[in-house]
Formats: sequence, structure tokens, C-alpha cells
Amino acid sequence: QVQLVESGGGSVQAGGSLRLSCTASVSLYSADMGWFRQAPGKEREAVAVIYTGGHTTYYADSVKGRFTISADNAEKTVYLRVDSLKPEDSAMYFCAAALTRRAGYPPMPADFDNWGQGTQVTVSP
Repeated sequence: QVQLVESGGGSVQAGGSLRLSCTASVSLYSADMGWFRQAPGKEREAVAVIYTGGHTTYYADSVKGRFTISADNAEKTVYLRVDSLKPEDSAMYFCAAALTRRAGYPPMPADFDNWGQGTQVTVSP
């Protein structure tokens, strides 16, 4: 069982920044890694994904230019830098790993077989 542990969430004002981290219990070299978010009453949506090899990334249109996903395979950690935060970015953010299959493009939650517990991001106006 792969464990994913997120950290870095918090409460910030609009325009602020955070860096979310996701540390895995196994190597990430062969995994597609993603960040998803889910707000109350809404479906879980893909925010950013970094595909195996690190050369291909996906960003949701709503976060392009503001969010940056990166991976440190030696540290088994995936990061999500979130800048210029907006109140509509408020949600629980989840880290996910696709280890047994390749994630699609665009990615879907069903593509990922391992999930963290989530870290809350709250953005006030």
C-alpha cells in the first residue's frame, strides 16, 4: 500500500501563495503524480499533473499561470506551488499517484489508484 502524505495547506488572503507538498512512501519514478481539489458540494477536479519523466504536465484552465507542479524523485515528493490565490481556489487538495496505469490527458480521478488524506486551502477575500 502506497502512502501519500500532504502538507502545506492553510488559510491565506486573496493574492497569497502556498506550497503544498506530497511525500510518498515509494519511489515516484514510474508514477504519474497529480493534485486534485474538491470543494464542498462539488466534484473532485484535477488541478495539476506531472507525468512520468517530468516532461509533460497538465494544468486545469482555472489555474494556468498561477499553479506550478514539480517533483523531486530523490525525496519522493511532489510539490504544488500555488500563487495569486483566489477565494474560488478554496478546497481540500489531494495528492494522487497513478502507479498501475498511465493517467490520461486530461487526467481523471479514476486514473489514480493511490490518494492522500488531503490538505485544506482556504482563501479569504
